[in-house]
Amino acid sequence: MTTSFTQSGGLSGSPGALAVTDTLFFARPEATLSRDEAETLTRKALAGMDDGELFLEYRESESIALDDGVIRSASFNTSSGFGLRAVLGEETGFAHADELSREAVLRAANAVEAVRAGRSGTLAQPPRPTNQRLYTDANPLGDTDFTTRSGLLSEIDAYARGRDSRVVQVMASLSGEWQAVQIIRADGARVADLRPLVRLNVSVVVEQDGRRESGGHGLGGRYAINRLLEVETWQGAVDEALRQALVALEARPAPAGQMEVVLGAGWPGILLHEAVGHGLEGDFNRKGTSVFSGRMGTRVASPGVTVIDDGTLPDRRGSLTVDDEGTPTSRTVLIEDGILRGYLQDRLNARLMGMAPTGNGRRESYAHMPLPRMTNTIMQSGSATTEEMIRSVKRGLYAVHFGGGQVDITSGKFVFAASEAYLIEDGKIGAPVKGATLIGSGAEAMNQISMIGGNLELDPGIGTCGKAGQGVPVGVGQPTLKMTGLTVGGTA
Repeated sequence: MTTSFTQSGGLSGSPGALAVTDTLFFARPEATLSRDEAETLTRKALAGMDDGELFLEYRESESIALDDGVIRSASFNTSSGFGLRAVLGEETGFAHADELSREAVLRAANAVEAVRAGRSGTLAQPPRPTNQRLYTDANPLGDTDFTTRSGLLSEIDAYARGRDSRVVQVMASLSGEWQAVQIIRADGARVADLRPLVRLNVSVVVEQDGRRESGGHGLGGRYAINRLLEVETWQGAVDEALRQALVALEARPAPAGQMEVVLGAGWPGILLHEAVGHGLEGDFNRKGTSVFSGRMGTRVASPGVTVIDDGTLPDRRGSLTVDDEGTPTSRTVLIEDGILRGYLQDRLNARLMGMAPTGNGRRESYAHMPLPRMTNTIMQSGSATTEEMIRSVKRGLYAVHFGGGQVDITSGKFVFAASEAYLIEDGKIGAPVKGATLIGSGAEAMNQISMIGGNLELDPGIGTCGKAGQGVPVGVGQPTLKMTGLTVGGTA
């Protein structure tokens, strides 16, 4: 969908999005806040500030979960509220409420004005306008009814049990949400966005000779939920979850020690996200707490390593038409051929560092302040093949899937658990192993990449990133990689 983002009086979002959000926030029968009042109060609260905005949000969300053939939980929720932020220098005043009224915004305005403390700043220029639309405006729950959505989970249960007699438990969940936001600035600029988000998760437990193992698969993105109801889509998710569970039945304890590791394409890019992505966010670098602080223009990764953060990919889970400050998202080159080229910036940190915002100011909800956060973080392809990488390894590990991980931003040290991995012996893939963890430092790991595959893949749409108590949807991607000298923690 292509729409215009022009309107007299300042920046706007899609005319459709602005009209919808005007109705949601100002024109419903129960509304007690007018658009004129919102703009007037915002202008007053932010007078003499460097930056800030009134962030209005409405959200509908539904989640249905099945376990052992029975719908165990089903929930539907609507929420709305606002967050008012005033920024002066490095100081931020922030107030929020779930009451969209003139009185609530006035109380918030009085609270955030305290940051002024007799000082005065110069209001920053508004975000640039854009006409990009990366996903549908439609509510993803609107194309189907609850019976159809819950019925899908029962079909998943029956299909999984029919695929293999060793299946003893099936868990599945389907969720969808629709977020409507409008951002109002002191200069009268407005931007709006309507954001769909859906996700399907399947987990299968199998049993053989008294041993139980599990496998899981999920997928989703910013599109209508009926895409997940397509037979080949949900059956593919079940097949993948079952495949992983059956592989785990054959897995032996993982060895430990320093060894060469081949990482699979797609979701293993979560290691890149944790080990490097967080360290390239603007706030950590402005404060000098990242291992990448002060290293712009220097080598931070092996030659051939190029990493981007791209929030402009259509329908992707981590994509946004505009971020939560109203800045259009972009394709930001972070590392180019091993050289550090950029950081991920929100408006505050970009201004203080003398850089341009990159469209990475994100918040979990109206009750949170925006922070520089990743969108879709991706390593670009090289030219090697997976077969060449495997053949080059005398003894090592082939890690195909990860369960998750964590990183210390200051030191760059990370730990990741491999949910599916295989031994590599004499250049051949051997037995599956369980209990393998990858341990290392992000800065060092990027220099331990020795081969880069030509098979870039994106994850299936399942990532959620946590930072400062906030969770936001993200995406990752990478080709197959070979890394030397990683420490593998095992159970053997």
